[in-house]
This record gives sequence, C-alpha cells and structure tokens, in this order.
Amino acid sequence: MSATDMNMMSRIVFYEDRNFQGRSYECSGDCSDMSSYMSRCHSCRVERGCFMVYDRTNFMGNQYFMRRGEYADYMSMMGMNDCIRSCRMIPMYRGSYRMRIYERENFGGQMHEMMDDCDNIMDRYRMSNCMSCHVMDGHWLMYEQPHYRGRMMYMRPGEYRSFMNMGWSGMRFMSMRRIMDSYY
Repeated sequence: MSATDMNMMSRIVFYEDRNFQGRSYECSGDCSDMSSYMSRCHSCRVERGCFMVYDRTNFMGNQYFMRRGEYADYMSMMGMNDCIRSCRMIPMYRGSYRMRIYERENFGGQMHEMMDDCDNIMDRYRMSNCMSCHVMDGHWLMYEQPHYRGRMMYMRPGEYRSFMNMGWSGMRFMSMRRIMDSYY
C-alpha cells in the first residue's frame, strides 16, 4: 500500500465519554474545531494512521501524538487537563529525514543537521537550547525534555524561525524523534 493510500485511509473516532461511550465523531483528516460535532471528548480510537490532537481549537495548546490503538481514558493516561478540541492527521512519509536545529532564533548560533532521532541534544551536540529549526524532509516530534519526555510539538516540513513567536515561549526542545512509517 502506498503512502498516499494510507493517508486516505487514516481514521480516528472520538467519543464524548470515557471507555468509548456517548456520541462519537469520525475524522479522517484535519479538524480545527470539534465543538460543532461534540461538546466534549474523553476517549478515542485510532483505527488507521497517526494524528496529533490538541487541547485547544485551531491546532493550539498542548499537543499529543496518537498512533493506532485505543485510548479509553486518555486524559488520565497522558495527563491532559482538558479534552481534545482539534486534531491534525499526520501524513505517512517514507523518504529520508533531515532537519537542521539552531541554538538561537532566526537560524542563529550553533547549527546541527539531524537525520535520525536524538534523545538528548545536550549530550550529543553540547547544545543547551534549540530556538529555531528547518525541517527539510520528514515529519518530527520535538520534546521539551531529554529522552522524549514532557510536552511535545509536531514539526512538518518548513522553516520555524522563532519558537517563542509561535507561542512556545519558555519551552526548550531537548530531544527529537522522527515519525516513522512503523508507527502506522
């Protein structure tokens, strides 16, 4: 099955209550505001593909990576304070991965090019902070703590000149992981 076919088949089902109870809403792509479909969402089932879910509308707020599986009570599992308000489908990608990370905003300071996962930028690159990046190839998750812990951000191909100006002030990225096709 091609990556395009897999993307067209991605599907997540949201439920108003825990344990897949209450009204449900099926989604196979991006949804910037789920409030018109349901008033709350406390469990979900990813049937195919991968998604980022957000606790605020318009893909804002805390983000959580969801791959195929059942999340009967994801709020307690993931420590979410609120319910899911928007979601974004992560397209399957099967090429090479490449990202440049920078110590300062606007691609300043130390730069390192990454092509694989990094569980700790301080240990690997002696870099204490990452304030901007350029994702050339692939889809990545960036984490605020080493060893893929803490809050995360989804990064798709593009230039990210200033994490602070994007509403991520006070957040430091200390580890990065590729979203591989094995997650699908």
